[in-house]
Amino acid sequence: MSEFTHLNDDHQVSMVDVSEKAATKRRAVAQVKVILPEAVASKLVADGLQTPKGPVFEVARIAGIMAAKRTGELIPLCHPIGVEHVDVQISMDQQIVKIICTATVFAKTGIEMEALTGASVAALTIYDMCKALSHEIIISDLQLIEKTGGKSDYIKKT
Repeated sequence: MSEFTHLNDDHQVSMVDVSEKAATKRRAVAQVKVILPEAVASKLVADGLQTPKGPVFEVARIAGIMAAKRTGELIPLCHPIGVEHVDVQISMDQQIVKIICTATVFAKTGIEMEALTGASVAALTIYDMCKALSHEIIISDLQLIEKTGGKSDYIKKT
């Protein structure tokens, strides 16, 4: 048996069989940072977090929620699950925008990919909405912060 869950005994790509697993409440939290050039951050704040495309953080929040719900369509071997709750929080401290995506489900398989996808797409949306001001925007430090439920829990060590 392979150590990688998405490979079968013949080392071929395979979807994990979760049919025998028990459903449990599962929650995952992911985080990502968007680093804006100083001029972009200043303009964004001066314009009330708006660009001609609309309210940047609100559009990013909606995009993150939508992406988390569609993760099974985007990641080839990810099980499609009925995401029950997604929360995307966005805060800004000077030039750094921090996005935290929390996703919850009662299912047979985890929800960390949904949280990571939600955070990623929220960050990409901020990039898209601000790129007219600069292409020097950096998206960094995408990471799983916490995972509970299922076989094992995980909390990132700080």
